[in-house]
Amino acid sequence: MFGSIYSTVVTPAQFFVMAAAALASGFLYSWILSFRVRSSKRFFIVSTLIPFIVGAVITFVNGNIGSGVAIGGVFGMARFRSAQGSADEITSILVAMGAGIAFGMGYIAYGIIILLGMAALYLLLSQTAAFEHESTSAEKMLHITIPETLEYSGAFDDLFSRYLKKAESAGVKTAGMGSLFRLSYRIQMKDPSEEKAFIDDLRVRNGNLEISILPYTEQITQL
Repeated sequence: MFGSIYSTVVTPAQFFVMAAAALASGFLYSWILSFRVRSSKRFFIVSTLIPFIVGAVITFVNGNIGSGVAIGGVFGMARFRSAQGSADEITSILVAMGAGIAFGMGYIAYGIIILLGMAALYLLLSQTAAFEHESTSAEKMLHITIPETLEYSGAFDDLFSRYLKKAESAGVKTAGMGSLFRLSYRIQMKDPSEEKAFIDDLRVRNGNLEISILPYTEQITQL
């Protein structure tokens, strides 16, 4: 059951068995993930097809080192033509590719176990509170846009001490052709109900330019 279905020479029947198993399990894998992963329909279509595509590539390479190197180069170029995804999307693609390798080597049972097992494990872990901590869930990212004429070092320290438990600088970048600066801070409010008052005081200080406070987890997914 767990042996490779491929013989020395891959027959059409063996290839179509691999294709059917990869597509069917890939569809189930994407359908299960669609309940927890926030992404577009196109992403789930792609993750459905990837196990078969990778499996077909591995089947055709079939031990040919030169072909394997060429295929690796093609996958490398495809990476640079792809938009950066979230952690969920990247992990989903990696699992689908891993299962595709198993399918391509003829290990149908292992490919199905990888896809459906990882989908079930993802659902299980996403529903547990094992990785949720009160201290981190309260953290947010603050972005403040200021004019280039404002000396930002220490400009908001008094407001931070009044409203925040913690404020850590997370970087500075220019905007508006260098006429603006965008300051980023990792913060934790003393009283979440004072968020609007905090923003209003910041607006007075930064000339009513753009200010945003976002959940810290949304920032992590962009890394």
